[in-house]
Amino acid sequence: MTAKNFQSKIRDHWYPKEISWLAFNERVLQEAEDPNVPIIERLRFLGIYSNNQDEFFKVRIAELKRQVLIAQASDRSFTEHILKDAIKKSGKLTEKFNIIYHDLLNELKKYNIEFKNENQINDFERKWIRSFFTEKVKPFISPVILTEELDVLSFLKDPYTYLCIEMSEQNDKKQYALLEIPTDKVDRIIQIPNEDPNSTMKILIMLDDIIRVCLDDVFKGFFNYSSITAYCIKMNRDAEYNLSMELNRTMIESMSEGLKQRLTAIPTRLAYDRDMPKEMVKFLVKKLKMSDYDSISAGNRYHNMKDFLGFPSLGNTSLEYNRVSPLHCYEFDRYPTMFQAISKQDILLYYPYYTFSYFTELLRQSSYDPSVIAIKINIYRVARDSRVIRDLIDAANNGKRVTVVVELKARFDESNNIEWAKILTEAGVKVLFGLPSLKIHSKLCLITRKEEGKLVKYCHIGTGNFNEKSARIYTDFALFTKNEQLTEEVDSVFDFIEAPYIQPRFKNLMVSPVNARQKIYDLIDNEITNATKGLEASITVKINNLVDEGVIARLYRASQAGVKINMIVRGMCSLITGVKNLSTNINIRSIVDRYLEHPRVMIFHNNGDEKIYISSADWMTRNLDHRIEVATPIFSKKLKKVIKDLIDIQFNDNVKARIIDEKQTNRYVERTATQREIRSQMEIYEYLENLEEIKRIQKKK
Repeated sequence: MTAKNFQSKIRDHWYPKEISWLAFNERVLQEAEDPNVPIIERLRFLGIYSNNQDEFFKVRIAELKRQVLIAQASDRSFTEHILKDAIKKSGKLTEKFNIIYHDLLNELKKYNIEFKNENQINDFERKWIRSFFTEKVKPFISPVILTEELDVLSFLKDPYTYLCIEMSEQNDKKQYALLEIPTDKVDRIIQIPNEDPNSTMKILIMLDDIIRVCLDDVFKGFFNYSSITAYCIKMNRDAEYNLSMELNRTMIESMSEGLKQRLTAIPTRLAYDRDMPKEMVKFLVKKLKMSDYDSISAGNRYHNMKDFLGFPSLGNTSLEYNRVSPLHCYEFDRYPTMFQAISKQDILLYYPYYTFSYFTELLRQSSYDPSVIAIKINIYRVARDSRVIRDLIDAANNGKRVTVVVELKARFDESNNIEWAKILTEAGVKVLFGLPSLKIHSKLCLITRKEEGKLVKYCHIGTGNFNEKSARIYTDFALFTKNEQLTEEVDSVFDFIEAPYIQPRFKNLMVSPVNARQKIYDLIDNEITNATKGLEASITVKINNLVDEGVIARLYRASQAGVKINMIVRGMCSLITGVKNLSTNINIRSIVDRYLEHPRVMIFHNNGDEKIYISSADWMTRNLDHRIEVATPIFSKKLKKVIKDLIDIQFNDNVKARIIDEKQTNRYVERTATQREIRSQMEIYEYLENLEEIKRIQKKK
């Protein structure tokens, strides 16, 4: 088969990434539907799903819409088809969401938990609500009166939910207004005190309905009306923005302008209460300048259900996941300093099974250790009250040379990172922003110490962010090492970020966009060569997204050559499995559970001398060609075995694993009657817990 014919065959077997992304979010919805998941966690999965859908419309749908508008006529119909399919599929998922949501509300009543709206409350509850509104809510209520002249797009904000108010007079004259629900100031879900102090019933009400109860308190005396009603709406805007990078403007100024553009970008979705009058819907669609390529959908009484991510605990622990205490690492605990521990051996942590505090402790010790002279670190997303930032500032105050690479273009964290950049700069930290054309997504920290007159470097190479909060809910690997083969190359990555016109050579690290793509190709080709020689050949990969055409082409070739390929892909997957003479040797699973699966791992058989990497990069074009990403080889045989064991556990999952088939139907892996349940995330915790116990027992001997 010629290269041209092979490329054509690939495009015939290509699953659109946008539809695949929706298949991933359907897996999240499956968790909300699963009766084996505690009910409050199921409600929180609805919040995750809703938050994901917002991002989908702000990013994926917006991108498709732009492609349609700029595409040549020959390509436009294909993109339009995907856009329409994505909106249609999203609508079906919304219907499924609504069914699950109402089922969960009914199920809550079994646990003496009940949601009420403004029409269901009694006099005691109404009195309490009016008092709560006056004290906690009313100061943040500023309605906007809608007129024909008003530019609604100039003030409507994407993250918020709005009540669209209709004030009607007896002569049918109507006045519309928009009222922002202040969820940044007041919780969306409010518990109302019980009139009977002995009652075990917990009454909840949405902030939306508290405002509905008190609409007269807002509008009475200013407007004449015989009736007033409120309907919930939610809008998503295009999250993309243009950066103007004139030489006389700083990166922060350009980013700030870009964020302002996002606030006034054209909408991609309008979701509204299905009870809203058609006349009002028509008015809003016109004011929002919605097009035929946008999603305009009737939905529930409530929108922006991402607020369910913070669904309250309500005191009954049986309604939530059991709290799991993070493990402590014996290799670190047995030494008085982090540097002594890392000097003895490479150490691999797997969050959230291990506590993230070892990394912050490394920074804390570095901040005042007289032997430490310099710290370099990438920051992509950090916690709101970040110990990492605090330790870096302390280090600068103690005279250390601290360099922080702040990625200002971390989507939806841009404004936070701008503020961190200002705070770090004021503290005397050297702040770098990298290149406008290359997002810096690597997870690197390099610490230089002076030991016995020599400079010795210690580094962290990871798959996840330096974020204490996400480290409790994202699974990620973190390698701590002083191996010079790695630390010197990590230092070269920082040099490349600061001076990208220098083209460094990397022998061990895979670094995007320098050598990562070619290294991945070479490793796959090596397995193809071994398979054609009749040798055992296999590739095992765990990533978040697989959509790069070049990599998929290589995997199809490897499958045709007889290479056994096993993959765990959490999110988007454009590769289609099970195609005769193309992908019959490729098996793909996806796991969605209480923790977000986030690490990237590559295992190449290499004729028995396995090569294992952990990486910050997915197999997407943006990660391989348009970002600075780093993958590191694992040299330690002991750590290689741990990684392989953990991946094997996940491939044996028969509780939370789904099969990624040719239609991405999200079938669960079936369990036979004789098989025990294997829920990989819990099995991994037990595996690592036993591993730490064995280390401690062996030391006592």
